[in-house]
Amino acid sequence: MTEPTTNTLAVPGATLTYDVRRNDASDAPVLLIIGSPMGASGFVTLASHFTDRTVATYDPRGVERSVKADDTAQSTPEDHADDLHAVIGALGGGPVDVFASSGGAVNALALVARHPDDVRLVVAHEPPAAGVLPDRDAAFAAIRDMRDTYQRDGLGPAMVRFITLVSYDGEIPADFAAQQFPDPAMFGMPGEDDGSRNDPLFAQNLITCTHYEPDFVALASAKASLVIARGEESGSTLAARAADAIAAGLGTTAVAFPSDHGGFLGGEYGQTGQPDEFAAKLRKVLAAQPVGV
Repeated sequence: MTEPTTNTLAVPGATLTYDVRRNDASDAPVLLIIGSPMGASGFVTLASHFTDRTVATYDPRGVERSVKADDTAQSTPEDHADDLHAVIGALGGGPVDVFASSGGAVNALALVARHPDDVRLVVAHEPPAAGVLPDRDAAFAAIRDMRDTYQRDGLGPAMVRFITLVSYDGEIPADFAAQQFPDPAMFGMPGEDDGSRNDPLFAQNLITCTHYEPDFVALASAKASLVIARGEESGSTLAARAADAIAAGLGTTAVAFPSDHGGFLGGEYGQTGQPDEFAAKLRKVLAAQPVGV
């Protein structure tokens, strides 16, 4: 594998930046590793475990190095799916293998539904699609409150609500938004509002990602193999429960990966999961689908 090369790609409404760690000696499909709103910088450790094949990572529109024409407008999973389709085309076309985490997993499901020939295998790790949950109304209310808090008070107070919600173990109570939330300083975040409203999570992806409804008919009819994954230590958090529900909707069971929602992290953003074990599990899942199938 070579050192990563950085490329840009113009798509409607954005210019995407993606990195390629090439291994021309490999006959394995390209491994595309994606998140949202996490960009390529969050997957450096995971990519380093797959030197035996070509690996591509990217920054979603409006994230890190990828520029979006209107960085206050929402981006839909369908927008991201079309962006991924364009990136795959620039990589030489599909089918590729995809590891997708969090919002990236939602976008990967949209990719399979919209561009099924692009993908051989998708590992969708903890997609936070709250609409598949029995407590969807309470979850949606908490998410709307989070977005309203961001628009009213700025990033710090909204992020406190986000952390509290995604780490909540169990069904979301109807009065979740009415609780007393910690001071942002307790999480190392500023409490003062800087006036900006273009955060990639809260301004662009929060509502559209969590409210996405998987197209189970399209997913079931696609040639691509779908593995829905959840963290062994994720318990009954929202994204893990959504993974379980989506897997059930596809007639399967979510595959357990080491650690939790950020199990692949190896120090990125100051967080460390179980990256060696996580990569080993991913390699096993990828190997279970023979090349050429």
